[in-house]
Amino acid sequence: MKLTSFYPVIGTARLAESRDFYTRLLGFETTFEADWYVSLRRPGDPGYELALLDHTHPTLPEGHRVPAQGILLNFEVADADAEWDRLVLREGLTPELALRSEDFGQRHFIVADPNGVLIDIITPVEPTAEYAAQYV
Repeated sequence: MKLTSFYPVIGTARLAESRDFYTRLLGFETTFEADWYVSLRRPGDPGYELALLDHTHPTLPEGHRVPAQGILLNFEVADADAEWDRLVLREGLTPELALRSEDFGQRHFIVADPNGVLIDIITPVEPTAEYAAQYV
């Protein structure tokens, strides 16, 4: 299989609110918008993509038309501390996990989008010796 693109699609009951969250706070731009689907892209090279879909739309198989749950999106950034300041302290997002450094090599915090999808803001840091040996 030759892959030409790959991106997550979040099933949501809050399409406009979710679009606004990802565009205003996380730098995505809308590339397509209908009343049931929004395609988003972060400018740059590479350009990262994300889509939002009305979870009741018939393009989804029956039995799967439910809002997203149990999803964690990782956003690796240059400075998690600066993003903590911007998103939590200035924008007022509620942290689901406070800013901290992990032995496995991440400094990060977690907030949630309007659907409850977890957004993990991560800056890689040096792992402890125990974890460093597990990297391939």
